[in-house]
Amino acid sequence: MPQPSTGFGEELRRRRLDAGLSLTALSAAVHYSKAQLSKVERGIKAPSRDLVRLCDAALRADGALVALSTGPATDTPPVQTPDGFTEEEWTMQLSPDGPSWFQPVGRRQVVGAGAASLMKLPMGGPGPITPSAGAGMLEASRSLFTHYRRLGQGVEPGFLLPGLIAQTHTLRELSAHVDAGTRRDLLALGSRYAEYVGWLMQETGDEPAALWWTQRAVDLAAAGGDRTLSGYALVRRALITLYQDDAAQTVVLAQRAQSGTLPPRIRGLAAQREAQGHALAGDRDACLRALDRARTFLARQDGGAGAPVIGSMHLPDSVGMVTGWCLVDLGRPREAAEELDRQLALVSRDAVRTQVRYGVRRALAYASGGEIDHACAVTEPLLDGVAAVRSATVTIDLRRLARLLARHPNHSAVRRLAPRLGTLTRPPTS
Repeated sequence: MPQPSTGFGEELRRRRLDAGLSLTALSAAVHYSKAQLSKVERGIKAPSRDLVRLCDAALRADGALVALSTGPATDTPPVQTPDGFTEEEWTMQLSPDGPSWFQPVGRRQVVGAGAASLMKLPMGGPGPITPSAGAGMLEASRSLFTHYRRLGQGVEPGFLLPGLIAQTHTLRELSAHVDAGTRRDLLALGSRYAEYVGWLMQETGDEPAALWWTQRAVDLAAAGGDRTLSGYALVRRALITLYQDDAAQTVVLAQRAQSGTLPPRIRGLAAQREAQGHALAGDRDACLRALDRARTFLARQDGGAGAPVIGSMHLPDSVGMVTGWCLVDLGRPREAAEELDRQLALVSRDAVRTQVRYGVRRALAYASGGEIDHACAVTEPLLDGVAAVRSATVTIDLRRLARLLARHPNHSAVRRLAPRLGTLTRPPTS
């Protein structure tokens, strides 16, 4: 929870007076009461994240107020990597009543546990697989991956993870029995599976597992001769720091992923993430420059024959959508709402996870701009989707929205939504 800060309050008051604004005028601009602003200025009450960003934008502080309210940066959690990618066994348990778990173990641990502790599935002899069989497996696995990603838009990650992990393992093992060309293609596809598993792990709230699987994706790609995916791993790490509210680390990681040796798509996605980091820091100019770079890079991307797209496949205009996302954090809610309205109209209704992710952002924009009725109106139809996809990252924004709406307890639309919001934002029980 934010702590009261005399330094922040004094700087807020100084900038307000320099701008020639009364408490009444600033209250009208940021949609917070005079009493609350007065308590913040006197260091009696801690400002919320949203109040800080709205004040920073209203007083044209260019991130100075955001910086005063932000704690020290923290690095991403370390990735626990086994002795070697080729020296590990993957074990998975599927219980009759539904729950499952996955664990990588070193082969030395497997030997120490004894052969009787594992059920081995026969994988055939050491001979090669025919080219036609390898090509057929590759084509089928590509088609299956597309279906998995579509399914991932409408169901919670736990339904998909066992199948995705098993398919990643199959591609990895199969690559040892095919010709060199097919091997590269199988490992490249396996890397996309592993990267998607990493994203879904983050959606469950398990950040260390998300990083572990992202590293597995890099290893698979490198084994097939593609070392560019290590750049995208930085973009994924930057997403974790973004949700940790660590603007500095987000920007640093995203900038590292914009090396001239990387493909334009990876550099474009990295520039988008950098923009989000700058927005988190309240730096509007740097944010807009990064968005311009992102649009340039993404306009130059080459498709790659048959390869699954890296990053979201459900955003017709990803730079436009990220622009709307950034405007919320920059304290410009009306501009954000207008941009997100435009962008969400382009997204397929079947892309529930995408609709929910950016729809909650749009509701945040309306609530931050004081349009409580409209915020509730756009939130209500999203809640079934929120319950279906069970996204840990969406829940972060949903809690932020719930706190904003809770400032209006006597509002009839807020009272109607409150019970459902309370259920959906409650921490999961172990």
